[in-house]
Amino acid sequence: MNNQLLKEKLQTTIKNIQTKNDGSPITNLKLDKTLEQEIEQLTKDLESLNPHPQPLLYTPNLLEGSWQLLYSTAREIRSLDSLPLGLKIGKVYQVINVANKDFFNIAQVQHPRKLISGYVKVTASFEPAINISGLADKRINVYFDKRYLAIEKIVGIDTPKLNPFKVVKANNPQGRVATLDITYLDETLRIGRGGDESLFILNKANV
Repeated sequence: MNNQLLKEKLQTTIKNIQTKNDGSPITNLKLDKTLEQEIEQLTKDLESLNPHPQPLLYTPNLLEGSWQLLYSTAREIRSLDSLPLGLKIGKVYQVINVANKDFFNIAQVQHPRKLISGYVKVTASFEPAINISGLADKRINVYFDKRYLAIEKIVGIDTPKLNPFKVVKANNPQGRVATLDITYLDETLRIGRGGDESLFILNKANV
């Protein structure tokens, strides 16, 4: 199977799992084990056809911009399934500025009855990790900075004083530097694997 067909099959498989029409990412938390394994195998097959295996060296420009999270096995994404006050996760984006070597992750949240809407945001910086050949190829070191919690609207009324209502220092892993390997990258799809073996699949967003 070629690159494009694999991409389409992976994206269609994920899309077919989505029971809600809110753009929220799929996690493996409630997935049937067989389906989780199917996604993992499709991902590995696509990674083996990565057109840019050294993106930090040759195509860092492809990382620039907004990416929407489609699927993840990461603990921090799965934890968004159990938000307080009945809030539900919506679309999750990662916005990367290559020149400044920083990014932010932002997750939209909303009450099912639209009583409350807001977001959770985490800012971070990154640097290319140097491999044993002295080059930067696909791994970045990540340094999380701040975590923002915000309520933008209550029963449809803007709440600027609650946007954000809490800003705290973001947690970084104890005793190690957080890393992310960019294992697949083209103009519209990105796959990454964290140092804790977490998986992230993202589409380039038109936002």
